Amino acid sequence: MARWRPRRTLKLHAHLREGHGVPALSLKRRPDKILSRQLEDRWTALHRHCADQSSHVRLGRLIHRLAHDDPGVRESALAELELATHLIRAGVRVTFLPESQARTADLECHLGRDRLFVEVTAMVGSAERRRLPLRGIIKDDDQGAEEDRGVILIHRVLARIQQKAKQLSDYCDPVLLHISIPRADLRSGTTGRREEIWLDLKALSGAVTVLLTRLRHLSAVLISLWDVHPLPSKAGTRLANVDVIERSKQERAQPRVRMLVRNPAAAAVLNERQQDTLRSLL
Repeated sequence: MARWRPRRTLKLHAHLREGHGVPALSLKRRPDKILSRQLEDRWTALHRHCADQSSHVRLGRLIHRLAHDDPGVRESALAELELATHLIRAGVRVTFLPESQARTADLECHLGRDRLFVEVTAMVGSAERRRLPLRGIIKDDDQGAEEDRGVILIHRVLARIQQKAKQLSDYCDPVLLHISIPRADLRSGTTGRREEIWLDLKALSGAVTVLLTRLRHLSAVLISLWDVHPLPSKAGTRLANVDVIERSKQERAQPRVRMLVRNPAAAAVLNERQQDTLRSLL
Protein backbone atom coordinates (compact mmCIF):
# COMPACT_ATOMS: atom_id res chain seq x y z
CA MET A 1 0.00 0.00 0.00
CA ALA A 2 1.86 3.04 -1.25
CA ARG A 3 1.14 5.86 1.13
CA TRP A 4 3.29 8.47 2.83
CA ARG A 5 5.42 6.97 5.54
CA PRO A 6 8.08 8.49 7.80
CA ARG A 7 11.51 8.37 6.19
CA ARG A 8 14.58 7.43 8.16
CA THR A 9 16.85 10.45 8.34
CA LEU A 10 18.59 12.57 10.93
CA LYS A 11 17.79 15.81 9.13
CA LEU A 12 15.08 18.12 10.44
CA HIS A 13 13.81 20.60 7.89
CA ALA A 14 14.10 24.20 8.98
CA HIS A 15 10.49 25.16 8.35
CA LEU A 16 9.35 22.45 10.76
CA ARG A 17 11.70 23.75 13.44
CA GLU A 18 11.08 27.46 13.19
CA GLY A 19 8.62 30.04 12.03
CA HIS A 20 5.42 27.99 11.98
CA GLY A 21 4.38 27.90 15.62
CA VAL A 22 5.04 24.16 15.80
CA PRO A 23 7.06 22.55 18.58
CA ALA A 24 10.35 21.15 17.35
CA LEU A 25 10.65 17.39 16.97
CA SER A 26 13.09 16.10 19.55
CA LEU A 27 16.18 14.39 18.21
CA LYS A 28 16.48 12.61 21.56
CA ARG A 29 12.98 11.14 21.27
CA ARG A 30 12.60 9.90 17.70
CA PRO A 31 15.43 10.93 15.34
CA ASP A 32 14.37 8.32 12.77
CA LYS A 33 10.70 9.29 12.49
CA ILE A 34 10.56 12.41 10.29
CA LEU A 35 7.90 13.27 7.73
CA SER A 36 8.41 12.20 4.13
CA ARG A 37 8.76 15.06 1.67
CA GLN A 38 5.31 14.51 0.11
CA LEU A 39 3.57 14.30 3.48
CA GLU A 40 5.53 17.32 4.70
CA ASP A 41 4.32 19.32 1.69
CA ARG A 42 0.72 18.43 2.52
CA TRP A 43 1.19 19.46 6.13
CA THR A 44 2.71 22.79 5.04
CA ALA A 45 -0.19 23.47 2.66
CA LEU A 46 -2.69 22.81 5.44
CA HIS A 47 -0.76 25.05 7.83
CA ARG A 48 -0.97 27.91 5.33
CA HIS A 49 -4.66 27.32 4.56
CA CYS A 50 -5.74 27.08 8.21
CA ALA A 51 -4.68 30.40 9.70
CA ASP A 52 -6.40 30.05 13.09
CA GLN A 53 -4.49 29.17 16.25
CA SER A 54 -6.48 26.01 17.10
CA SER A 55 -5.69 24.54 13.68
CA HIS A 56 -1.98 25.28 14.13
CA VAL A 57 -1.96 23.58 17.52
CA ARG A 58 -3.77 20.54 16.14
CA LEU A 59 -1.43 20.33 13.14
CA GLY A 60 1.57 20.51 15.45
CA ARG A 61 0.27 17.51 17.37
CA LEU A 62 -0.37 15.64 14.12
CA ILE A 63 3.36 15.77 13.34
CA HIS A 64 4.20 13.81 16.46
CA ARG A 65 1.37 11.34 15.86
CA LEU A 66 2.59 10.66 12.33
CA ALA A 67 5.90 9.55 13.89
CA HIS A 68 4.29 7.52 16.69
CA ASP A 69 5.16 3.88 17.38
CA ASP A 70 1.48 2.88 17.61
CA PRO A 71 0.14 2.15 14.09
CA GLY A 72 -3.36 3.16 15.17
CA VAL A 73 -2.17 6.63 16.16
CA ARG A 74 -0.16 7.00 12.93
CA GLU A 75 -2.95 5.87 10.62
CA SER A 76 -5.56 8.06 12.34
CA ALA A 77 -3.33 11.13 11.94
CA LEU A 78 -2.58 10.22 8.33
CA ALA A 79 -6.28 9.79 7.51
CA GLU A 80 -7.06 13.19 9.06
CA LEU A 81 -4.29 14.88 7.09
CA GLU A 82 -5.28 13.22 3.82
CA LEU A 83 -8.98 14.03 4.07
CA ALA A 84 -8.35 17.66 5.03
CA THR A 85 -6.07 18.02 2.00
CA HIS A 86 -8.69 16.55 -0.34
CA LEU A 87 -11.38 18.82 1.07
CA ILE A 88 -9.25 21.93 0.53
CA ARG A 89 -8.53 20.88 -3.05
CA ALA A 90 -12.30 20.54 -3.57
CA GLY A 91 -12.79 24.17 -2.55
CA VAL A 92 -13.78 23.64 1.09
CA ARG A 93 -12.59 25.98 3.85
CA VAL A 94 -11.27 23.71 6.61
CA THR A 95 -10.64 24.39 10.29
CA PHE A 96 -9.15 21.86 12.71
CA LEU A 97 -11.24 21.86 15.87
CA PRO A 98 -9.46 22.05 19.25
CA GLU A 99 -9.14 18.85 21.23
CA SER A 100 -10.95 18.71 24.55
CA GLN A 101 -12.09 16.23 27.18
CA ALA A 102 -15.55 16.28 25.62
CA ARG A 103 -15.30 14.27 22.42
CA THR A 104 -15.97 16.42 19.37
CA ALA A 105 -15.53 16.24 15.61
CA ASP A 106 -12.09 16.76 14.05
CA LEU A 107 -12.86 19.27 11.28
CA GLU A 108 -15.25 22.15 10.70
CA CYS A 109 -15.80 22.68 6.98
CA HIS A 110 -17.44 25.61 5.19
CA LEU A 111 -18.65 25.49 1.63
CA GLY A 112 -20.06 28.92 0.93
CA ARG A 113 -22.44 29.62 3.79
CA ASP A 114 -23.02 25.95 4.54
CA ARG A 115 -21.25 24.21 7.40
CA LEU A 116 -20.28 20.55 7.75
CA PHE A 117 -18.55 18.78 10.64
CA VAL A 118 -16.23 15.86 9.94
CA GLU A 119 -14.98 13.11 12.24
CA VAL A 120 -12.03 11.01 11.01
CA THR A 121 -11.07 7.58 12.32
CA ALA A 122 -8.80 4.75 11.19
CA MET A 123 -9.53 1.10 11.86
CA VAL A 124 -6.27 -0.62 12.78
CA GLY A 125 -6.12 -3.84 14.78
CA SER A 126 -4.24 -4.16 18.03
CA ALA A 127 -0.93 -5.98 18.41
CA GLU A 128 -2.79 -8.78 20.18
CA ARG A 129 -5.00 -9.31 17.15
CA ARG A 130 -1.93 -10.12 15.04
CA ARG A 131 -1.38 -13.21 17.18
CA LEU A 132 -4.99 -14.39 17.26
CA PRO A 133 -6.90 -16.19 14.48
CA LEU A 134 -10.23 -14.73 13.43
CA ARG A 135 -12.91 -16.44 15.49
CA GLY A 136 -15.14 -18.81 13.60
CA ILE A 137 -12.99 -18.85 10.46
CA ILE A 138 -11.32 -21.98 9.15
CA LYS A 139 -7.96 -21.17 7.67
CA ASP A 140 -8.21 -22.58 4.18
CA ASP A 141 -8.02 -21.32 0.63
CA ASP A 142 -11.61 -21.65 -0.52
CA GLN A 143 -13.63 -18.56 -1.30
CA GLY A 144 -16.15 -19.30 1.42
CA ALA A 145 -13.59 -18.49 4.10
CA GLU A 146 -12.70 -15.26 2.31
CA GLU A 147 -16.38 -14.29 2.20
CA ASP A 148 -16.63 -14.97 5.96
CA ARG A 149 -13.75 -12.59 6.57
CA GLY A 150 -15.62 -9.98 4.55
CA VAL A 151 -18.69 -10.46 6.75
CA ILE A 152 -16.58 -10.01 9.87
CA LEU A 153 -15.11 -6.81 8.42
CA ILE A 154 -18.64 -5.47 7.76
CA HIS A 155 -19.61 -6.14 11.38
CA ARG A 156 -16.52 -4.32 12.60
CA VAL A 157 -17.28 -1.32 10.39
CA LEU A 158 -20.81 -1.18 11.80
CA ALA A 159 -19.45 -1.36 15.34
CA ARG A 160 -17.06 1.53 14.65
CA ILE A 161 -19.89 3.65 13.22
CA GLN A 162 -21.99 3.05 16.33
CA GLN A 163 -19.04 3.85 18.59
CA LYS A 164 -18.18 7.12 16.83
CA ALA A 165 -21.82 8.18 16.51
CA LYS A 166 -22.06 8.55 20.30
CA GLN A 167 -19.65 11.52 20.33
CA LEU A 168 -21.38 13.32 17.45
CA SER A 169 -24.97 13.42 18.69
CA ASP A 170 -24.96 17.09 19.77
CA TYR A 171 -24.38 18.67 16.35
CA CYS A 172 -27.26 20.39 14.53
CA ASP A 173 -25.39 20.84 11.23
CA PRO A 174 -24.64 17.96 8.86
CA VAL A 175 -22.01 15.51 10.15
CA LEU A 176 -19.77 13.28 8.05
CA LEU A 177 -17.92 10.29 9.52
CA HIS A 178 -14.86 9.16 7.56
CA ILE A 179 -13.49 5.66 8.24
CA SER A 180 -10.11 4.71 6.76
CA ILE A 181 -9.19 1.00 6.73
CA PRO A 182 -5.55 0.62 5.66
CA ARG A 183 -5.52 -3.15 6.26
CA ALA A 184 -8.75 -5.05 5.73
CA ASP A 185 -7.59 -7.92 7.97
CA LEU A 186 -7.22 -5.32 10.79
CA ARG A 187 -3.81 -6.60 11.85
CA SER A 188 -1.68 -3.71 13.05
CA GLY A 189 1.81 -3.11 11.75
CA THR A 190 3.28 -3.90 8.35
CA THR A 191 4.86 -7.26 9.07
CA GLY A 192 3.26 -10.62 8.47
CA ARG A 193 1.32 -12.09 5.59
CA ARG A 194 -1.76 -10.17 4.57
CA GLU A 195 -4.99 -12.11 4.44
CA GLU A 196 -7.00 -11.48 1.30
CA ILE A 197 -10.43 -10.11 2.16
CA TRP A 198 -13.16 -10.50 -0.44
CA LEU A 199 -15.83 -7.93 0.37
CA ASP A 200 -19.42 -7.71 -0.85
CA LEU A 201 -19.74 -3.95 -1.36
CA LYS A 202 -23.51 -4.11 -1.73
CA ALA A 203 -23.83 -5.96 1.56
CA LEU A 204 -21.63 -3.33 3.23
CA SER A 205 -23.54 -0.38 1.76
CA GLY A 206 -26.89 -1.96 2.65
CA ALA A 207 -25.85 -2.73 6.23
CA VAL A 208 -24.47 0.80 6.73
CA THR A 209 -27.66 2.33 5.28
CA VAL A 210 -29.88 0.35 7.65
CA LEU A 211 -27.73 1.34 10.62
CA LEU A 212 -27.73 5.03 9.65
CA THR A 213 -31.54 5.16 9.70
CA ARG A 214 -31.22 4.66 13.47
CA LEU A 215 -28.46 7.28 13.78
CA ARG A 216 -30.25 10.33 12.42
CA HIS A 217 -27.59 12.79 13.60
CA LEU A 218 -25.09 11.27 11.13
CA SER A 219 -25.61 12.72 7.65
CA ALA A 220 -23.23 10.39 5.79
CA VAL A 221 -20.36 7.94 6.15
CA LEU A 222 -17.30 7.95 3.88
CA ILE A 223 -15.35 4.65 3.89
CA SER A 224 -11.87 4.20 2.40
CA LEU A 225 -10.75 0.57 1.99
CA TRP A 226 -7.15 0.22 0.86
CA ASP A 227 -6.63 -3.48 0.19
CA VAL A 228 -9.94 -5.32 -0.13
CA HIS A 229 -10.96 -7.44 -3.11
CA PRO A 230 -14.51 -6.49 -4.18
CA LEU A 231 -16.72 -9.50 -4.86
CA PRO A 232 -18.26 -9.53 -8.34
CA SER A 233 -21.74 -8.03 -8.25
CA LYS A 234 -24.56 -10.54 -8.76
CA ALA A 235 -27.20 -7.91 -9.54
CA GLY A 236 -27.32 -4.62 -11.41
CA THR A 237 -29.40 -2.82 -8.79
CA ARG A 238 -27.82 -0.35 -6.39
CA LEU A 239 -28.91 1.91 -3.57
CA ALA A 240 -29.68 5.49 -4.60
CA ASN A 241 -27.99 6.88 -1.46
CA VAL A 242 -24.66 5.14 -2.13
CA ASP A 243 -21.75 6.17 -4.38
CA VAL A 244 -18.86 3.75 -4.87
CA ILE A 245 -15.56 4.02 -6.74
CA GLU A 246 -13.48 0.86 -7.33
CA ARG A 247 -9.87 1.06 -8.50
CA SER A 248 -7.42 -1.45 -9.85
CA LYS A 249 -5.10 -3.00 -7.27
CA GLN A 250 -2.19 -1.50 -9.23
CA GLU A 251 -3.31 2.03 -8.20
CA ARG A 252 -1.64 1.80 -4.83
CA ALA A 253 -1.58 5.54 -4.11
CA GLN A 254 -5.38 5.56 -3.75
CA PRO A 255 -7.80 3.32 -1.81
CA ARG A 256 -8.98 0.24 -3.69
CA VAL A 257 -12.56 1.18 -2.78
CA ARG A 258 -14.02 4.45 -1.58
CA MET A 259 -17.70 4.56 -0.64
CA LEU A 260 -20.01 7.41 0.32
CA VAL A 261 -23.23 6.35 2.09
CA ARG A 262 -25.73 9.14 2.72
CA ASN A 263 -28.23 8.73 5.53
CA PRO A 264 -31.77 8.65 4.04
CA ALA A 265 -33.19 9.48 7.49
CA ALA A 266 -30.70 12.20 8.45
CA ALA A 267 -31.95 15.02 10.66
CA ALA A 268 -29.52 17.41 8.90
CA VAL A 269 -29.44 16.47 5.24
CA LEU A 270 -26.47 17.26 3.02
CA ASN A 271 -27.44 19.81 0.40
CA GLU A 272 -26.74 19.24 -3.27
CA ARG A 273 -23.51 21.24 -3.28
CA GLN A 274 -22.16 19.34 -0.28
CA GLN A 275 -23.08 16.02 -1.88
CA ASP A 276 -21.32 16.93 -5.12
CA THR A 277 -18.21 17.98 -3.19
CA LEU A 278 -18.10 14.73 -1.23
CA ARG A 279 -18.59 12.70 -4.41
CA SER A 280 -15.58 14.47 -5.88
CA LEU A 281 -13.47 13.05 -3.03
CA LEU A 282 -14.16 9.51 -4.15
